[in-house]
Amino acid sequence: MTWRVTWVLAVVCMALLTVASCYAAPKIEPGAKAPDFSGVGVDDKKHELSEYKEAKALVVVFTCNHCPVAVAYEDRLIALQKDYKSKGVQVVAICVNDRDGDRLPGMKKRAKEKKFNFPYIYDKTQESARQCGATCTPHVFLLGSERTVKYQGAIDDNNNAEKVEKHFLRDAIDAVLAGEKVAEPVTRQRGCSIKWSKKE
Repeated sequence: MTWRVTWVLAVVCMALLTVASCYAAPKIEPGAKAPDFSGVGVDDKKHELSEYKEAKALVVVFTCNHCPVAVAYEDRLIALQKDYKSKGVQVVAICVNDRDGDRLPGMKKRAKEKKFNFPYIYDKTQESARQCGATCTPHVFLLGSERTVKYQGAIDDNNNAEKVEKHFLRDAIDAVLAGEKVAEPVTRQRGCSIKWSKKE
């Protein structure tokens, strides 16, 4: 086996381990009351769950700047907010990573470059992710008007937008807005593992 083949296999294995390690059984089951969250946004203002009480559905997505999977979904989140804003749906992105480039300065730069049309919040305490049981970037939690969890997991079934066949999040939002039960309330999240503080 050549060194090139060995190197490629090592990279693939590390990537698979990173994705696999971020999966865990949901900490809050569908129907459970969503925990509160708070943090400082890229607008330098404090944001918390109660701020969005008028939203008919709230999409809380744990994401970051560096993860290639999270980056692959940025345009889809922007499009989702644009498509559902008039229907009373609000997207809120939260970053909890304790990592250079993922903290507030890097978030501000990324939000400006991508022209995010939704709040992008930094939770330095990481408590929002702990209480939700978030493990990956991205990891989505859809909350209904009464702020119970209606769906949690992946945004869709493929990192490549052109190959998506199942729109998990959009289907869940449509069901919530129609007052119907979400057909698939839990899917397997995937992406880069959340970077916890060193005390972990």
